[in-house]
This record gives sequence, C-alpha cells and structure tokens, in this order.
Amino acid sequence: MTKLLITGGAGFIGSNFVHYALAHPDVSVTVLDKLTYAGSLASLTGLPEDRFRFVHGDICDSALVTELFGEHDAVVHYAAESHNDNSLSGPAPFVQTNLIGTFTLLEAARATGIRYHHISTDEVYGDLEFDDPERFTESTPYNPSSPYSSTKAGSDLLVRAWVRSFGVQATISNCSNNYGPRQHVEKFIPRQITNVIDGVRPRLYGDGLNVRDWIHADDHSSAVMRILEAGRVGETYLIGADGEKTNRDVVEAILQMMGQPTDAYDLVTDRPGHDKRYAIDWSKLSDELGWTPTYQSFPDGIADTIAWYRDNEAWWRPQKAEAEAKYAAVGQ
Repeated sequence: MTKLLITGGAGFIGSNFVHYALAHPDVSVTVLDKLTYAGSLASLTGLPEDRFRFVHGDICDSALVTELFGEHDAVVHYAAESHNDNSLSGPAPFVQTNLIGTFTLLEAARATGIRYHHISTDEVYGDLEFDDPERFTESTPYNPSSPYSSTKAGSDLLVRAWVRSFGVQATISNCSNNYGPRQHVEKFIPRQITNVIDGVRPRLYGDGLNVRDWIHADDHSSAVMRILEAGRVGETYLIGADGEKTNRDVVEAILQMMGQPTDAYDLVTDRPGHDKRYAIDWSKLSDELGWTPTYQSFPDGIADTIAWYRDNEAWWRPQKAEAEAKYAAVGQ
C-alpha cells in the first residue's frame, strides 16, 4: 500500500500521519481536505513534492471521492468535525461531515474495492466512573453523550455494516485523546500552552478532575500504519498509551514545565454532558500486531509539545484571537 489517500490530512492528527507516512521513502500521499477552520496548509509544509499532492475538496463530493479512490491503494479517513463544544452549539456540520461524509467514502470504497481505514474516538463509548477499574475495550457497548461522539459512533456503525453487507475491506481504530504538534488552539492542551505563553491563566471546566487518556499524535500515527500493514479486515483496534490524567494533572504539568506556579489556573462552569473518565485497553493492538507507543512518558510528550508551540508561533498565532473570543462569549 504505497499510494495513500488521506482525508482530513490538513487537520491535526491527519497532518501528523501525513508527515509520518512520508518519512517512508516508498510511500506517496494525496491529501483530500475541505480546509475548514481546523485545517491548515501550513501543517503540510516541507513535504517531498514528488510524493505529495493536495486536493481541495469535500468528502461529501461523491464524484471526486470515487475518482480519487480509484487512483490509490488505500484510504485513511481522518476528516471529521471533532470539537465537542462546537457540537453543542451547532451540531449540523457534525451530522453532515461525520455521517454523510463517511457514507460517501464507504460507497466509493464499495465501488472500487480499495482498502479503507476509519479513524474514530474512544468518546463513542461514553464515560467511566472515576473509581471504575475497567477500561474501554473493542467490545464495550457504545454510549455516546454529545452530538460529536454520537455522529462518530454512527459513522463507526456504518463502516461495520458496509463490511458485513458489501464486503468493504475496512478496519476501524478508536483512539484516546491526542496531543502534539499542529493541534488547533481551541483544543485543551494547546489552549493551555498558548495561554501560558501569552501570560493568561489556564481555565478548567468544573472541578478539573475529569480524566482523559492521552496519547502523542506520533504514536497514533505509528499505530494506524501498523493496522494498515497487518490489521485484520473487519476488526476494530483501540489505540492508547496508558496516559490517564485528570485535567488538573495536565495543566499543572504544563505550568511546571513552563516555569509557572502549579496552581496558576482558574475553574469555570462545567460544560453540559461533560464525560467523567476515558481509559483505553489497547492490549489487542499490542498482542495481535506487536505495537507499542514511543512516548511512554507523558512528561516527555508534553515537553515535546510545549517546545513545538514555542517554536512555531507563526503557525498558531492567526487562530488564537478567534478561538479565545468564542470561549469568552460563553464565559470560558
């Protein structure tokens, strides 16, 4: 599978995968991206021109999608509306992109027979209690709690149906929360880092004790590549790195690494339906495919991420004012 089509490749985890894939000299990549506010061509700079192509287009455009599928060996579907807060204020784009877009891609995969990998999230499983010793597995029932996670859950089910009903050659991965370079500053970790850079106190929803399971985007990329290489068609694989941290833990780690007092943050009103805890059991991926994460130390991954945002202000600065204005409008 040397010719890859990446949907949403100008976004955060998509662009990181593009850079990871093109580090393999036998791989060429085409990115299909609509370039919404969360996508940036700046995330795709410095790539080898002889092995990289960008196509500006919509995954809901059936003719374009089918044409591109026919030119490639495999497709990795990253394109999604993914910000929970935005899904609460305006769910329509989430239905269009995450459901109709996935349907359009699956029909193209059905028509062309191309290998298809579907990127999803652990949020489809809902949340766990703080004191629950269990973690999400591939057999955990779906219980989404937001328009975002509901539409991602629906897209996963479409993939499973197209595999069973039409023989589409697909796999699914559900990943824990990603962090790393090139993430939009509206998201939790880059927002806190860039706020500290700007001398602004970070803010946490509620009591700050909600737990997320974090993974560096580079590790997500290597796991997806491994699934493409050796994953069994029709299977779902969970991707994680044993990175459970409360939101307070994360902010305090960022503050400490950036030379600030660890209590220099504020608590704000919690968002509606805020999930309590996510935790991923990624043993199937490890046992079957032999994958392990590189960033097994969360502080190492955060240090790498802080360094990237410090060194790449020109990338994130144009996003910052608009993102903060949206948060300010709702008191967050």
